[in-house]
Amino acid sequence: MNKPAGYVCAAASDSHKTVYELLGAGLQELVRGAPRGCRLHTVGRLDCDTSGLLLITNDGKFSNGITAGVDITKTYRAILKSPVAPEKQEVYISRAASGLVLPPEKKYSEQKALPAKLIFESPDVCKITVNEGKFHEVRRIFTALGNEVSSLERIAIGGLTLPQDLKPGHWREMTKDEIDSLYSHLQDC
Repeated sequence: MNKPAGYVCAAASDSHKTVYELLGAGLQELVRGAPRGCRLHTVGRLDCDTSGLLLITNDGKFSNGITAGVDITKTYRAILKSPVAPEKQEVYISRAASGLVLPPEKKYSEQKALPAKLIFESPDVCKITVNEGKFHEVRRIFTALGNEVSSLERIAIGGLTLPQDLKPGHWREMTKDEIDSLYSHLQDC
């Protein structure tokens, strides 16, 4: 799915639309009413304000492998509140590559993040690849670097990239090659 901002990755919400509402009535029944092992769930979560690549499955082993696997990278495109000059970009890249201490947020105290890879596309747009899935990890990395994220989109999980022709709010089934690629990566971990 290409998750649009404004939707939550939950089966139900009193205050927001859920990603499952985008699936259509037939598949929505597989979220809450289906027997265990058949229920659809998201592979990890994207917060309400984050858009982009979201996997939905009924395979718990697959989901856990993608979510918990530190060898399965997640890549995001972050639009930053403050542009970063080229000489400062090198500082960001170096600091992120050595791992940062993430500032506390909500119920989470300070946490050490594994190294992250940054590639600046412009002074205010940065691709960031992380190996974990800590709470608001990407946003907290940029906070630790002294900046803020204005907009965040997940563009890849492992070797699977968000299809450019998949419009926000739309979804499609994964191809056999895409599934095999992610499963083989899980077996390599």
